[in-house]
Amino acid sequence: MKKPEDHLTPSRAAKRAHYQPDEIYPILDEALFCTISYSVNNQPFSIPTSFVRYADKIYIHGSVGSHFIREIEKGIPVCITVMLVDDLVVAKSAFSHSVNYRSVVIFAEAEKIEDYETKYEAFKWLTEKIVPNSWDYLRPMTEKEVRKTTALAFSLDKASAKIRTGMPNDELEDKELPIWSGLIPLPGGRLAPIPDESSKELPLPPHLA
Repeated sequence: MKKPEDHLTPSRAAKRAHYQPDEIYPILDEALFCTISYSVNNQPFSIPTSFVRYADKIYIHGSVGSHFIREIEKGIPVCITVMLVDDLVVAKSAFSHSVNYRSVVIFAEAEKIEDYETKYEAFKWLTEKIVPNSWDYLRPMTEKEVRKTTALAFSLDKASAKIRTGMPNDELEDKELPIWSGLIPLPGGRLAPIPDESSKELPLPPHLA
């Protein structure tokens, strides 16, 4: 993956930018949702949606009748963003507060997946990411459901990551102040599943345990 053009390089803290797949892909694989931004007739839009990475592309899906999907499937430029927050960085002054984060920015155009088998696989990849090991447990998607859903792919050729780690960067004159500073971790992870009324008497399947 080549380093993006200058206009894709962060204007601040550029040393935190990363351009290699082994730095970008793990962030995309951990994040469940992204935000896709685009403009139509000078009107900006910014839509959150689920996504999955497979090889060197990410994939999203949506109804064939979705205004959002129908606009971006035309191939207009989009900006896709992802952010994972690891810690609140609490400094000795509000000015120096920060966040430890891992983010990715992607500039791309949508590629509409027309091949039925590839579409079906894309829906499987996404389902397995959102609820791992669930695809074979669920009622299979019907051909009609696949036809009613659009799958779009986006190249990662113009992607960059930006990562912040570590403790607060307090001003030198603040370091000896008797004010607590450090990190407040924001742990991720999934909590215990909550059944709906129709599932209260059913055993929890192994992939959700």
